[in-house]
Formats: sequence, structure tokens, C-alpha cells
Amino acid sequence: MNLSLYFKKFFSSNQASGIILIFCVLISLLIANSSAGEGFQRFLDKEVGTQLFHLTYPVSIWINDGLMAVFFLLVGLEIKRELVEGELSSFKNASLPIFAAVGGMLVPAVIYSIFNSGTEYGSGWGIPMATDIAFSLAIVSMLGKKVPNSIKIFLAALAIVDDLGAILVIAIFYTEQIHWTYLLLSFGTAALLFVLNFLKVTRIIFYIIPGLFLWYFLHHSGIHATIAGVLLAFSIPTNESNVEISPLEKLEHQLHFPVSFLIMPIFALTNTNIAFSNEMVAGATSTLGLGIICGLVLGKLLGINLFSLIAIKLKISSLPQNSNWTHMIGVGLLAGIGFTMSIFIALLSFKDEIAIQDEAKFAILIASFLAAVTGFLILSMAGKNNEAEEEN
Repeated sequence: MNLSLYFKKFFSSNQASGIILIFCVLISLLIANSSAGEGFQRFLDKEVGTQLFHLTYPVSIWINDGLMAVFFLLVGLEIKRELVEGELSSFKNASLPIFAAVGGMLVPAVIYSIFNSGTEYGSGWGIPMATDIAFSLAIVSMLGKKVPNSIKIFLAALAIVDDLGAILVIAIFYTEQIHWTYLLLSFGTAALLFVLNFLKVTRIIFYIIPGLFLWYFLHHSGIHATIAGVLLAFSIPTNESNVEISPLEKLEHQLHFPVSFLIMPIFALTNTNIAFSNEMVAGATSTLGLGIICGLVLGKLLGINLFSLIAIKLKISSLPQNSNWTHMIGVGLLAGIGFTMSIFIALLSFKDEIAIQDEAKFAILIASFLAAVTGFLILSMAGKNNEAEEEN
């Protein structure tokens, strides 16, 4: 096969972004545990930007709060499109990710607290509540057509609600100070964006410019700025027509390649540089490690499926189209990939306690690995069963 055609086929496949992301994770771990680790960390800690408007931040902050806001913009656009004309357009389908996300936050926090209430690790109850949306979506994308599109949309919506919940938890319980002036400016800017939508303004540039201000105000308010991407996405106009391409669909199409093959790999490369130590390994069997691992792997699985079952039995919600409970189990496991958001909460939970932070990081890494592998295998098995049923 011609080499250019091979690369074109690879980059157009569903699995490509997931494969590249996992490759970047392995490279990052190798760098962190080699002689280049300290130099790479210094690069991530290097402050860049301009003093004008107080926009000087470490490289890692620009990636996690800046580039990832673009990722959240893309996911938000996909969710809004599905709400208007797709899998989430009915209340029963749209409500299920909300119930699932609530269960997926509460049950892990309870499990963690059972292990650690009253100990020096008690403040870390928020660690297993988070789902890493980038990694969980990357894993499910590797399964391609084995997984119904409705399940991918359900996982994306669940992870968005989960992340919003995690941001609220951070803002209420882990943020030392909220800057209310910037927060009010954020509300005002968000309101302006929705007024533009109401007035049927269709030029995307008139949304992007206020969107940049929204990111700036949110970042300075003390709240995680990636939420700006979701708010911006929900303000951009779309339609129910299959004839005319909406501004939302145009922007969604333009963002797919740079997000999948540039932003997400950079995110993976810079957020998995974890240097292993003997203390970290020993911490995996402590109450801290067990609380995190059981919270993320078992807590997410039980919480998401229990609350989903209750919502469906009460006839409030319904299963995603063409899916079954095996798919839901797989999604519940993939949601246990806490990773970067969990690590972020761990750093806030145990400030200035480096040894505990390292133990938490290792436990999060183990839990995320277990959740990713088991979730992938179960969803893959569900896909094979569906193919066998179709053949019969």
C-alpha cells in the first residue's frame, strides 16, 4: 500500500486517536522514569506568557486549562448536537447521563470515606469522584463500530456532567478563595453568548471572541477554566435540518482533527509523567490506596449502574439506543479512569504532603489502568456478542 494512503486511512479511523494517546502515555512514563524526567518537569514548570492582564503561567497550566478548554468545546458541541437532533433529543435519553453521573460521584466518595474517615487521608474523598473525559473517550473510540454510537454519546455526556460536578466540588471544598468579581464577569459573558444565540447571530467569530474573555474571567475567578469550553459550545447555534450545515456543525468539523491528533496527545504526554518510587508502591495497599482504587473501579461501576437502574425502573430514563446492560457495565468501568482530574484533586487534598501525593498518584494510575482494561474488554465482548446475534 502507498505510504501516504496508509497514513490517510490510519488518521481517518476511529481507533487512531486512542492508539496515539496510549503511545503518548507510555512515552511520558518512560521520560518521567529516565534521566530526562527532571528536565521535562522543568519545562512543564517554566512560566510563559505576558505580564499584561496577568497571563503568565507554567506550560502545564496552559495545556490543562487552555488547550483542554478547546477539547471541552468540541465535546460540548457534540453533546449539544445530540440534544437537538440525536441520541439525547428525548428527555428519557438525556436524563440518564445525569442520574448516572450523580451515582458515579456519590458512591465512590462513600467507598473512599469508609476506608479513610477519621484518618489523615480523610480530606481526599473527592479523588475517586472524577472521570477523565479525554482518556475514557479515547478508549471507547478504539472500539470503533463494536460499540453503538449511543453508548459513546452517553459516556461523553456522563463525563461532562461528572466533570462539572468535580469542578463544583473543587470550587466549594478545595478552593481557598473565589474571586467574585471575575465570577460575576463570567456570568455576564456567558449571558452575552446566549443573547447572541437568541438573536440568531451565526458568524462563529462573534462567539469565539467573548468565549476567550469567558475563559479569562473563569480562570481568574478560581474555578477550573475548562468549563468555558462547555458554556461556549452550548451557546453556538445549530438546527434540526439535515440540509443546511449549522455554525455548530462547521466548528465541530474544524476542531476534530486538531483536538484528536494534537491537543489530546499533548495532554497525555504532559500529564502522565509520573516518576515511580518504592514509597508509591507501598502506598497502594494503604487505606488511601485501597480507597482510591475501590472508589474508582468498583464505586464508579456500582454508582453509575445502580442510579441508572433506578431511573429506568422509575420510567424517568431509558437505556441508550441499541445498547444493553453489558454496555452499561463497560461504561461504568471506563468512567473509573480518573487520572488527571483525580490527580488534580489529590494535589489539592494533600497540599505540601509530597509523600501522600505520590501514593495517591500511584493508586490513581493503578485504578485507571484496571478500569481502562476491564472496560475495554467488556465493551469489546459486548460488540462481538452483538455481531454474533446479527449473523444468526
